[in-house]
Amino acid sequence: MSDLQGRDLLSTQDWSRGELEFAMGFAKDIKAKHREGRVPELFKNRTMFMLFYNTSTRTRSSFEAAATMLGGHAQFIDFATTRGAEGESVKDMARMYERFGQMLGIRVLEAAVDYVYGRGHRLIQEYARNCRIPVVSMADDMFHPTQALADMMTIREKVGDNVRGKRYVIAWTYSDHIRSWGSVQDEVLIATRFGMDVTLAHPKGFELDEKVLEWAEGNAAEMGSRLEVSHDLDEALKGAHVVFPRSWASHECVSVGLNRFGREKESELHAKFRDWTLDRRRLELMDKGAIVTHVLPVFRGQEASDEVMDGPQSVIYDQAENLLYVRAALLALLAGRP
Repeated sequence: MSDLQGRDLLSTQDWSRGELEFAMGFAKDIKAKHREGRVPELFKNRTMFMLFYNTSTRTRSSFEAAATMLGGHAQFIDFATTRGAEGESVKDMARMYERFGQMLGIRVLEAAVDYVYGRGHRLIQEYARNCRIPVVSMADDMFHPTQALADMMTIREKVGDNVRGKRYVIAWTYSDHIRSWGSVQDEVLIATRFGMDVTLAHPKGFELDEKVLEWAEGNAAEMGSRLEVSHDLDEALKGAHVVFPRSWASHECVSVGLNRFGREKESELHAKFRDWTLDRRRLELMDKGAIVTHVLPVFRGQEASDEVMDGPQSVIYDQAENLLYVRAALLALLAGRP
């Protein structure tokens, strides 16, 4: 089917642009076949294990639905109910899962790792080192590759396949929820891989991983596009073609962990920027044909208003639907032919 068989997916940066393109094209084909009612059973009698250290709404349901659609099964496992929670080694768990199924997905971030940056990603890497079946990140504190693929697929559906030169604003917006960086950073990476001009807008103190931004700058240089950082939300939004409004934890918080930094201190820092929100006034600063995306959950009345998220420029439900097709494509491509 492709040379992606047996590959891990821990970040979109791990794959070439051609490989990402192939996966999205395959997802597009599955989407068309699904709407025609003739999806082939490309995961027939196969099993994906989904190991969740954290809760999930879309990730679990879309992987389960994708596996069912392709004739297989995605099994939900709450880490708290495993012997891993009592000290069983990652190596032993990984070696066991590879004997039982054809793919392992892991979700670990935020409270599961006390918001300490990189701890969740390193754990997934440890599973991958000890597992001979494909390992897929279902979100960690650094990356969320399957989400990023679905998001880019959606953006291209809405603004055209050639997104080079299109302005994409990834904007920190206020929320009283403390959220990790994974979705945001993989979004920066995949957008620059495909030549979008990316503006990362956030207040001072909410800087992301310098190394990840260096990768993104390299992506942009290769594609002849730009990566910019702005501390002025209104200025950043002017003429934008795509806007993603989302809160994330401060740099200092994830450097030391939430328990050490203090939840109240972090919440107070967020509250200083309550005016960083996407509302109707700011929507008018964007390009007339602009779209608003979100990985969900969106905290309405904080990150963005109901008027924006329910308005004609919002594509959040189409975006969520595309998770089904991207994850189905990955099941088929990474596991290979039955």
